[in-house]
Amino acid sequence: MTRAEVTEKIVATKLAKQLKWADIATEMGSAKEWVTAALLGQMQMSEEEASKAAQIFDLSREEAAWLTTVPYRGGLGQTVPTDALLYRFYELIQVYGPSIKALIEEEFGDGIMSAIDFSMDIDRQADPKGDRVVVVLNGKFLPYKRY
Repeated sequence: MTRAEVTEKIVATKLAKQLKWADIATEMGSAKEWVTAALLGQMQMSEEEASKAAQIFDLSREEAAWLTTVPYRGGLGQTVPTDALLYRFYELIQVYGPSIKALIEEEFGDGIMSAIDFSMDIDRQADPKGDRVVVVLNGKFLPYKRY
């Protein structure tokens, strides 16, 4: 048994039960972005969270244990940018990319977010623990055509 096999089972069970990531997250009591990332193998769950996931996805004790292990993040491959700022965006896509893709496809269907009909806002948000970078990506959804 591998973590990848557990992820495949979770996705298959989600499809079979016609579940939505947001509903799963509500049931688990966490943000949909984080829960999706965790269930797709990019975050480590606590034993309590893994137990809840096991109930939802009919996981065995061994399968649930994989959810509590430290994941191998960013296993998507590709050449890594060397610029520190760009690398951080690369890291974001490596860790959260599968979740972003899953959530967009669940909401809109099979397609992409346009990088042509697109806007981006980058702002500074004051924070006593250190200023925050706020990045908003706003792209038109482009469905894949059937032919």
